[in-house]
Amino acid sequence: MTHPTGPLDGIRVIEVGTLISGPYAGRLLGDMGAEVIKIEPPGAPDPLRTWGQAELDGHHFFWTVHARNKKAVTLNLRVPEGRDLFLDLVEHSDIIVENFRPGTLEKWGLGYDVLRARNRGIILVRVSGYGQTGPDAHKAGYASVAEAASGLRHMNGFPGGPPPRLALSLGDSLAGMFAAQGALAALYRRTVTGDGQVVDAALTESCLAVQESTIPDYDVGGVVRGPSGTRLEGIAPSNIYRSADGSWVVIAANQDTVFRRLCQAMGQPELATDERFVNHVARGRNQDELDKIIGDWAAQRQPTDIIATLSDAGVISGPINTVAEVVTDPQLQARGMIADHWDDRIGRNVKGPGVVPVLSETPGTIRNAGPSRPGQHNDEVFGGLLGRSGDELTHLHGEGVI
Repeated sequence: MTHPTGPLDGIRVIEVGTLISGPYAGRLLGDMGAEVIKIEPPGAPDPLRTWGQAELDGHHFFWTVHARNKKAVTLNLRVPEGRDLFLDLVEHSDIIVENFRPGTLEKWGLGYDVLRARNRGIILVRVSGYGQTGPDAHKAGYASVAEAASGLRHMNGFPGGPPPRLALSLGDSLAGMFAAQGALAALYRRTVTGDGQVVDAALTESCLAVQESTIPDYDVGGVVRGPSGTRLEGIAPSNIYRSADGSWVVIAANQDTVFRRLCQAMGQPELATDERFVNHVARGRNQDELDKIIGDWAAQRQPTDIIATLSDAGVISGPINTVAEVVTDPQLQARGMIADHWDDRIGRNVKGPGVVPVLSETPGTIRNAGPSRPGQHNDEVFGGLLGRSGDELTHLHGEGVI
């Protein structure tokens, strides 16, 4: 008896598209046990294979993270024979994930109406810059522009300074997460109706969805939230403070009960009843004064002492770790969040992020670090799954279909 690879064991996903947002959604589904078949055009592999800042023997390792748990086939969707093979795959699948510019699948004769005619239960997950409808739907979209257009980037940085980006493609990752969430919701609804549907995830809207109360604050009070540097305006204390060795520590004690514990831990219990800091509103109004008091206290202590003292007192605090410290973090290691991926390209394990979230009965798994070459699973998928003979596969390869 085989053990399930995760809660989505038995679900088959076809992934078409490149780079980050669509493949990230596919990766999340694969982490949870789905069989993910990644399609790359013959001779035009996903550029993600060559992304990542580290290099070993000519290989890069962004691919290791987003291609894990996937099978790779090559298929030209622009030609009739490739289209026919794709539709055969659709018959045997549950979910399609794509992140082309809207209208691309339709141009190839593979719109949702065509897919549904072949498989009424198919779920088409579409990730794009601005969504499948609306005046900007036709535009190509990147994470950097989506973060900016959604208002997210406006809130990053320091007051009066240029709005920097996080050194990650955050908009792509957010869209991939919402796309995977939509796929799961559609899978559940299919158990009720038997029908699939389209999941339409936009980078801009995904960035908008995490912006808390910015829209109602503006609608009701005309408040245009801007960047606040290392803190949130009106939320105090919740900031970073420099310790005696020059490193920074995060201290978050804006809740009344936690603030009282902080005052005790600092040996200054009188601050908790000081009218300047007596409640959440007062602390927000006197944020600068409070930050200076805490900063003076932290500057006289080593970071490990600060964190130990505050943790013992029930105050939320922690270091600002680099990846070098993250990979050795005992908590993350204990949770399996620094995980080994066996990478065939270099013949060794490569560490990467673990599977999130953790399920108690059918946890997700990392089965491999992704296919080392395009078309690696052509025989298994087109031959084993679809029943094409060796001669047929040779013909299709010779014609540039696979």
